[in-house]
Amino acid sequence: MSEFPNQEVVSDGYMIISYGPSNSKIKSWVNKSDCCSWDGITCAAKSGKVIGLDLSSSFLYGPLKSKSSLFRLRDLRHLNLANNNFNSSQIPADFDKLMELERLNLSSSALSGKIPINLLQLTKLVNSHLQLTILNQLTTFTVAHNKLSGNLPASILNFTQLRRLSLSSNQFTGFLPPIITQFSKLESFRASGNPFTGAVLSSLVQIPSLTHIYLSYNVFNDFTGIENISLLPNLEDFSLGSKHYNKVVGPGVDLNVFSPLKQLTLLHLSGIPLTIANITNDSDFPSNLGTLTLRGCNITEFPEFIRYERNLQQLDLSNNKIKGQVPAWLWRLPKLYSVNLSNNSLSGFNRSLKVSPSRISFVDLSSNAFQGPLFIPPWKHLDYFSGSKNNFTGKIPLSICGLSSLEVLDLSNNNLNGSIPWCLETLVMSSLSDLNLRNNILSGILPEIFHNAKNLISLDVSHNRLEGNVPASLGGCSALEVLNVGSNTFNDMFPFHLNSLQKLQVLVIRSNKFHGTLHNADGVWFGFPQLKIIDVSHNDFFGTLPSHYFLNWTAMSSKSDDNIGPEYIQSPSGYYYLSLVLMSKGVSMEMERILTIYTAIDFSGNQLHGPIPDSIGLLKELRILNMSSNAFTGHIPYTMANLTNLESLDLSQNKISGEIPPELGTLSSLEVINVSHNQLVGSIPQGTQFQRQKCSSYEGNPGLNRPSLKDVCGDIKVLAPPQPELVETKEEEEESFSWVAAGLGFAPGLVFGLVMGYIVASYKHEWFMKFFFRSKQRRTTRNH
Repeated sequence: MSEFPNQEVVSDGYMIISYGPSNSKIKSWVNKSDCCSWDGITCAAKSGKVIGLDLSSSFLYGPLKSKSSLFRLRDLRHLNLANNNFNSSQIPADFDKLMELERLNLSSSALSGKIPINLLQLTKLVNSHLQLTILNQLTTFTVAHNKLSGNLPASILNFTQLRRLSLSSNQFTGFLPPIITQFSKLESFRASGNPFTGAVLSSLVQIPSLTHIYLSYNVFNDFTGIENISLLPNLEDFSLGSKHYNKVVGPGVDLNVFSPLKQLTLLHLSGIPLTIANITNDSDFPSNLGTLTLRGCNITEFPEFIRYERNLQQLDLSNNKIKGQVPAWLWRLPKLYSVNLSNNSLSGFNRSLKVSPSRISFVDLSSNAFQGPLFIPPWKHLDYFSGSKNNFTGKIPLSICGLSSLEVLDLSNNNLNGSIPWCLETLVMSSLSDLNLRNNILSGILPEIFHNAKNLISLDVSHNRLEGNVPASLGGCSALEVLNVGSNTFNDMFPFHLNSLQKLQVLVIRSNKFHGTLHNADGVWFGFPQLKIIDVSHNDFFGTLPSHYFLNWTAMSSKSDDNIGPEYIQSPSGYYYLSLVLMSKGVSMEMERILTIYTAIDFSGNQLHGPIPDSIGLLKELRILNMSSNAFTGHIPYTMANLTNLESLDLSQNKISGEIPPELGTLSSLEVINVSHNQLVGSIPQGTQFQRQKCSSYEGNPGLNRPSLKDVCGDIKVLAPPQPELVETKEEEEESFSWVAAGLGFAPGLVFGLVMGYIVASYKHEWFMKFFFRSKQRRTTRNH
């Protein structure tokens, strides 16, 4: 009992375990009870010693440190801490104290740094999923999905019995050692998602036992040896690619080198120039292919040999230069269900979409040169269709309404006109999770078709010619996270009737004819507890903002469980990332993927007046704040000094007076500042972020102290000393819109979850696991 600490008590001064959701294994760990009865713990029958500890996927979080009482469990034989989060901590060398350890799994646990040499002393390890030993018996070595760096340890080459080696999704650098060929029994080699460089295949093709090779998403630029790929007669899965498209040394690759590999079922090549002309008939290429990916391979013609691949299920020809028509035979392949032809120059279908296959479920035709009326065939299993960024014209076809399984429909960035069909109500009430009609020329109203749309995650109808009111039926979309109706001609009050949307994270109603106040009659903001991005700019909102206005903006005031989740807002389909168009320095900026930790408030270009509420200082997670081009008065709230994550601040074109609070000089994250054309006086705050701004960021404030501006503006001639007539003139100046947003290059710094060692407890972090459970398991996902 005393051997293992309780999760709620600091039993030895070095270890606190905390858990998130109720399904955590640690939930069963009750003080003053036999630890051998706890979930995840195995004890020896005779001695009662703990010999097994399985806390995988237990929502644990925090750094793993060497003084953890974990390392007191000297009889431990099996340890599994996978799928938690060590918060980028290094692997403690103290694992060498667990000399009885036979199995160790630390995969997908956000470890970082180098593999400590001490772990090589664990001479009993047989199977390891971190796995870090010099054992002759070791058959599996897996360090996938961590942040391990440096060169691959030379000691790994002592694992002569290895059959499975996985280094994927780390930060390993340098070359793979040529003597890797001594792994004579190796069957599976996975090294995708690392910055490995140089050539790699010359050595691997000399290991005839290999059946699975995954080398995609590295920075390889030398594929010497691929011409000898036929030396691996049992090869089933082969994935090879480079992040640096079209920077390959040599003439590229003749796809025909894979023809002898009759066992091949998966072929993934990306960023490698290919020659396909030498494949001429149905016997020239492996007929068992189930997955074929030739992404970014400089292909100019639709590969004819594919028509003979009767077992093909997934086809990806995206990011090439393919022109002309989509052949009709493509849709007749009997097992095909996923087709990605995006980012090519395809212009038509040659009536091929008239074919009615029974299995097609995923079609991506985005970013091509398709034109004319849009036709979507009545494929009953279709659940993903993207025709965005083409030149489709005419009305939205009513045939869409018969697609009872459709989850994602993206028709954005075309020239579709007419009204939004009422029959879409059938889809939004059944299966549709994402509807994107952005940037067309659709007109009329947004129809009341959203009653009981329980699955709808995102709705984007921005940049059209829609009018009228925001549908009240949207209040029934309980799962809605993104609502974008910006850049239309809606004429309505602020949609407070949607305050039932408890999951809404993004609300954009910019550039319409919305009017009235931004609060109810009592001056209270209510609803939208998860809101992270709100853009109401360029409307006709007026009135003041009460001092307590930002009091209940929960998601911007503190980190929530969702802040620890995945990096981007994503559809439950698992394929579709939600996007957004904002304004940066007056120019449209498309965020192709909305970061889950991106927070922004844009109230610019309205008729708001009165002081900026002091409660703005509560929004500690806020990154972008734009209050420009209004009529705000009073002082800049000193509480803004609490906005430690703020990256962009625009208060220009108002009537703000007083000094710039010197406390703002401590905001080290602040990159863009604009306080021009106000009535500010005094000195510019100390701090490099204020000194490195352009002089125009302060112009139009004749009361600002000239010496404090000298480092910014040099020899100041345009910023004259304060004169009453100039201040009076400022009040009559024409307001101009200037929305300044910070760049999106910041690293999102995700925090997930393990506390083991000197682990600081936290009371509520459910992190990314819940997100992954949202994705449909029935989809076939890529292994690389």
